[in-house]
Amino acid sequence: MARVRTPFEVTVSVWRAIFLREALDRLFEARAAWLWLLVEPIIYILIHAFGLETFRIHEVGGFAINMWIISGFIGFLLWRRTWTQVLHGIDSNRAFFAYRQVKPLDVAIVRAVLELFLMVPISIVLIAITIAAGHAITPDLVNPVWLPQDPLLVIVSVFGLWLLGLGFGLVTSVAMRFVPELDHIFKILYLPLYYISGALLPLLLFIPEPYQYIFADNPVVAGLETMRQGFMPTYHTIDGISLGYLYAWALGLLLVGLGLYKRFSRKLVMR
Repeated sequence: MARVRTPFEVTVSVWRAIFLREALDRLFEARAAWLWLLVEPIIYILIHAFGLETFRIHEVGGFAINMWIISGFIGFLLWRRTWTQVLHGIDSNRAFFAYRQVKPLDVAIVRAVLELFLMVPISIVLIAITIAAGHAITPDLVNPVWLPQDPLLVIVSVFGLWLLGLGFGLVTSVAMRFVPELDHIFKILYLPLYYISGALLPLLLFIPEPYQYIFADNPVVAGLETMRQGFMPTYHTIDGISLGYLYAWALGLLLVGLGLYKRFSRKLVMR
């Protein structure tokens, strides 16, 4: 007589199957799709590093400009990719909801975990390439700093940004289910978010001090700036940045998103 599997075993099996399918799609859906995951951030970093160097901006708050861009951009990319993967997870896997074991929340969680799984090695490779090219965290050529000084703060900040992307993705995916036109608005926001979040342009230099507090209200800014402080604790950032603020937003969005998924579980799987 076959053993009846527990609900936990069924859930793990569903997650494993979705993870393998999503991983194959992300890495091999198109020619050299896996390579583009690494090439995209490299292109953005090179363009903006060259642009800032052209304006003779060689450091930000004691942070060498190349490493400043990399440390912020990989955090932002993790948040944005996690958000967009969760946002479109339901539509991309709608056929699998014919199986009663597969729930919309399963797809959201697996997609977010896959994004973290992909971004961690990509980030390590980017930092390794930069260090191999002779770029240190500080512009000091006498006593350069090559590795993050507070790796625990970097990890906690990265995890907070990932949670924020997951929570934001849960909330916006439900909202887009009822108002599909929101997808067009989100696509328009992708590019401005790079800049108002301080991923590619230093808010400390480009935003007048009386207005910096407005940008500090963005939880993504808090995550990126605390991540940079993990690379170099002496890094000067705008006032009002707090790791607790990032996690308050992340956990709040997660609770709201989980509540919405539970409340509209049937509506989400309907065509």
